[in-house]
Amino acid sequence: MLLAVCASLLALLLTSGIMAVRFLGQMYAREAAVWHALTERTQMLVGLWASVQSYRQAVESFVAKAPADRDQVERRHLDQLGLEVDMGLQRYPSQQDSTETALVRSIEDAFHRQRDFYIAIVTASKLKQFPVEGNAIAARQQSDEEMILIWPARLSMWNGERLQNADRTLLAQFANVQNGLTRALVLAFGSGLLLASAGTVYILRLERQTRARYFELARSRHDLQELSAQLVDAQESERRTISRELHDEIGQSLGALLVDIGRLSAHTTSLEPAIRTQLEHMKSIAEQCFQAVRNIALLLRPSMLDDLGLEAALEWLGREVSRNSQMEVTVETEDVPQDLPDAYKVCIYRLTQGALHNAARHSSARNATVRVKHSKQGIRLWIADDGRGFDPARTRGIGLLGMEERVKRLGGIFRIESQPGRGATITAELPPPFGSGASQ
Repeated sequence: MLLAVCASLLALLLTSGIMAVRFLGQMYAREAAVWHALTERTQMLVGLWASVQSYRQAVESFVAKAPADRDQVERRHLDQLGLEVDMGLQRYPSQQDSTETALVRSIEDAFHRQRDFYIAIVTASKLKQFPVEGNAIAARQQSDEEMILIWPARLSMWNGERLQNADRTLLAQFANVQNGLTRALVLAFGSGLLLASAGTVYILRLERQTRARYFELARSRHDLQELSAQLVDAQESERRTISRELHDEIGQSLGALLVDIGRLSAHTTSLEPAIRTQLEHMKSIAEQCFQAVRNIALLLRPSMLDDLGLEAALEWLGREVSRNSQMEVTVETEDVPQDLPDAYKVCIYRLTQGALHNAARHSSARNATVRVKHSKQGIRLWIADDGRGFDPARTRGIGLLGMEERVKRLGGIFRIESQPGRGATITAELPPPFGSGASQ
């Protein structure tokens, strides 16, 4: 609906603009046509008047001469001028108003008087009636002078009337265009105001819905983080409990069994060879079970992490990975305090354990380096291997997500840098352990 209203509004504005441009073009064309027609008619009138005046001057010059001096050349010239004036009057277009008609008739009357006077002079000359000629000249000059004085004013008045009529017509057309544009603008403004109001209401509703969904998403994310943290805590607690149970219960039981088998083996000289062989077999199995239980307990929760600290636990982990795989692990620590909070020790140990496990199992790495450095800015863990690498943007397993979640829980930054064929580097930057993050 909003798109339809916007399209209608744009179409209305476009149509109004096209109509305004078209009307203005028409007004300009009409104004130009009026000016052209007025200029053309004025030039024709002025030309006719100038021709009549030239004819009058030629007649006066002809009359001023003595009858004996009037030759046929001048008479033919006067006849030619009279013919041109007569043809100009015939070519003049039809008149559009009474003032123009009066101007044309005044030119015709002046021309006819001059021609009649010329004919009368020629006729009188032939009849030798010279006194009539002088009286006629005086009357004609007085009439022509009055005409010469009045005619320019009449022409100027006619031009003014034509211009006023054209201006009134243009004003009427402009008023129509203005009214149309005003209606279009009012309609466009009303439609735009309605559209803006509807859009504002719609956007506010979407904003409220988005805010509610954002808060719901943030609350769900917070709940998921809390759940993840609780799961991690529960996992660590369960691992600690299982490790303690394996060490205290099963480990001690297996230790007691080995002691009893050892005591029994001390009397093997009086026993049959088959029984001695069976006792040795039982002792070997018990030792293997004891070693397996010890390894499982250490993997679940190494006791040295609580007893000897993070540095010792990392070095033991590096030795174990090097012993059980074909990857050589180097552990480097710098200024790592012994009294780190348990959350920091567990986070660093689990990140190192997961990274070394992935490197040994999936990347076929030959060498790995673990560096832990403590400074005023916090603790920085850096784990690199020379395996075949991977694309972090496409490969993101549960183990890596768990590492990232552990680091974010402590307010740190977790980064993975890897390319196929160039190994992998995992970096974790944790905030200062004895600041705000220590309580976590």
